[in-house]
Amino acid sequence: MQDTTAPFRADHVGSFLRSPELKAARAKREAGEITAEQLKTIEDRDIKALIATQAEVGLKLATDGELRRKWWHYDFYFGLDGIERYQLKNDLGFHGAQAIADGIRVAGKIDFSTHPFLDHFKFLRANTKAVAKMTIPSPTVLHFRLERDGVLSSAYKHRDDILEDLGKAYAKAVQAFYQAGCRYLQFDDTAFAYLCSAEEMAKAKTRGINTERVARQYADLVNAALKNKPADMVITTHICRGNFRSTWIASGGYEPVAEILFGGADYDGFFLEYDSERAGGFEPLRFVPKGKKRVVLGLMTSKTGELENRDVIKRRIEEATKHIALDQCCLSTQCGFASTEDGNVLSEAQQWAKLREVVAIAGEVWGGVSARPVGAVAGVA
Repeated sequence: MQDTTAPFRADHVGSFLRSPELKAARAKREAGEITAEQLKTIEDRDIKALIATQAEVGLKLATDGELRRKWWHYDFYFGLDGIERYQLKNDLGFHGAQAIADGIRVAGKIDFSTHPFLDHFKFLRANTKAVAKMTIPSPTVLHFRLERDGVLSSAYKHRDDILEDLGKAYAKAVQAFYQAGCRYLQFDDTAFAYLCSAEEMAKAKTRGINTERVARQYADLVNAALKNKPADMVITTHICRGNFRSTWIASGGYEPVAEILFGGADYDGFFLEYDSERAGGFEPLRFVPKGKKRVVLGLMTSKTGELENRDVIKRRIEEATKHIALDQCCLSTQCGFASTEDGNVLSEAQQWAKLREVVAIAGEVWGGVSARPVGAVAGVA
């Protein structure tokens, strides 16, 4: 891959903090005090400003920050055929914050016919000169998060019976985004991260998931979604351990799923969280096919505003290159800044300072050179 190809040396996961004006407007819309069009006007304004700031800090990509969404995943799932919304009664399990959200239930045949996210992407693409990146939740998350009664018997006999239609629906979604002009698409995935957590796997078993085979099922599901991906379209995944008001859900290194995920899922790149000891070591990167895929190292945290030590980040990149070539690596924060409209506990100024630092470090490490040998990180003795 050349440095003009996504994922970029300096990249980011996708979501950004919402402005106070946008938060207020969404609350007014939910209360029926303003129209949908009035809310959209404010969203459009903020997205244009967001695009401009991404360019100003030196990024080669632009997202809409997920500013039109309440949650990073539910808003997409509710736009799929066969999915219905209901109110969950149990907490989602974040450490240090209570989060009770809408639930998803499979009430009919899963399919993708059309979706409001297509218009969201078209607006983004029409307002940026950078590479327009779209983020959507992975199909694996829909299956993983279903409650034990989350699939109505009138639709499918068993939760695993949805996998074939889910893969086909996502394959249609990939083609639809491509036709809309998308060449950089990302599947956000908490499921594979949770498969690395003994605690979350125990919970999954109580929901009716076959934990012995689920990793392979999910790799097959992803590959079904990517089966007919156009050659000039880059599709990555972000493996996330949970991100809500700067809290988290899962712990555990990538080793339990590394061979199946890195070696068996047909992604072009992997955004991996490496900002805390909860992520484990870099050893699982040995399973990433040599020279074929990029790994975006999430070494800087989006959960706090304090800037990391630049030399420490460089040394961490050096550590990673013991297991994967430097030319296959990129840099980002470990997650987005606002996986929900609540946002993480930092300021907008701190958010942008983080990304300026990502760009600066990437420039020092990779510069304009497209290929360097393992262990040749700039500025590290």
